[in-house]
Amino acid sequence: MTGYEIDHSRTGISRACYLDIGPEHLNYHGILHGGLVSMLLDVACGQTASAMFCREDPAPVVTVALNVQFVSAGRSGRVTAVGQPAGNGRSMAYVSGELRNEDGELLAMAQGTFKRSNKKADP
Repeated sequence: MTGYEIDHSRTGISRACYLDIGPEHLNYHGILHGGLVSMLLDVACGQTASAMFCREDPAPVVTVALNVQFVSAGRSGRVTAVGQPAGNGRSMAYVSGELRNEDGELLAMAQGTFKRSNKKADP
């Protein structure tokens, strides 16, 4: 997908990703497609969950559940999804997330549950 990137500059456990909205990201109403909103929140929350298990060598995780609430429409510019740790155990992590536009307006929120995987992804 064009424009989507993970923000590797963040410190701590919280992770983020962003997308520069282009015409290919809009639905037929001219707003950011809900599937892309969900994907951005899933990536930011999943990256955060991974770092919750080990900051230095993030663990692979799989999404168990992701609940997304759509608040406002994104139409242009850059949107940023940020995950925030909510708690974790040995194999499960709970993360909340927000997607905001360049002006800081809240577009969507999410709560996710992620399970630590024992398998490393193939390069």
